[in-house]
Amino acid sequence: MITWADEGAVLRVRPHGETSAIVEVFTVTHGRHAGVVRGGVSRRIAPSLQPGAQVAVTWKARLDDHLGVFTVEPLRSRAVNAMGDRLALAGLNAVCGLLCVVLPEREAHVALYDRTVQLLDLLGQGEVWPLAYLRWEQALLADLGFALDLSACAVRGVNEDLAFVSPRSGRAVSREAAGDWADRLLPLPPVLAGKGDAGATDIVTALGTTGYFIEHKLLRSLTAATMPPARARLIEAIRRGE
Repeated sequence: MITWADEGAVLRVRPHGETSAIVEVFTVTHGRHAGVVRGGVSRRIAPSLQPGAQVAVTWKARLDDHLGVFTVEPLRSRAVNAMGDRLALAGLNAVCGLLCVVLPEREAHVALYDRTVQLLDLLGQGEVWPLAYLRWEQALLADLGFALDLSACAVRGVNEDLAFVSPRSGRAVSREAAGDWADRLLPLPPVLAGKGDAGATDIVTALGTTGYFIEHKLLRSLTAATMPPARARLIEAIRRGE
């Protein structure tokens, strides 16, 4: 029997049979990992298995490639910070939805895990959450091999008047260097480069650019992966200031 214990955030819960559930958890050292929770749909256990909940898990299986069984101990719930808050709920669903799609199974991503827990702990803090989410998407791209390089112009090497991002390379391009190619480039609002004000309009524009790389680079590198609809709902909530 193979056994390990870890801590993580619940990403997704699916019914399994009449009384059990298959639970996916983003763990510290075992990455995105699934297991069966016996009685997982019961009134006693189900409230502890809401997406975003922080849990301690023990996984057991006869062989390493088996689905295995989770024993779950709740550590803290984040549902109370999301219920009744459209922005928080949309954000929670976007984070969990993206991670379910892009994370490889059973592969540790410790830095991204830490950033994810920090982000989830900010749920309900509407003044800081949109910017924190943008930084999280940038970290997600970097951790999975598609980092944006916004430090200097890809054409001229200068670090002034950077206004665009190359959709091919993910590198910054200055306004002067863009020239007649500007309409083929992605916008680079200052907030994306860690500068300027973090207004809703600029954050939405920045998320359009990170979203391009998530959809056209990261997701296309995966088999049959598509952007979770929850992300579009989050962007609309940020745009409307909800």
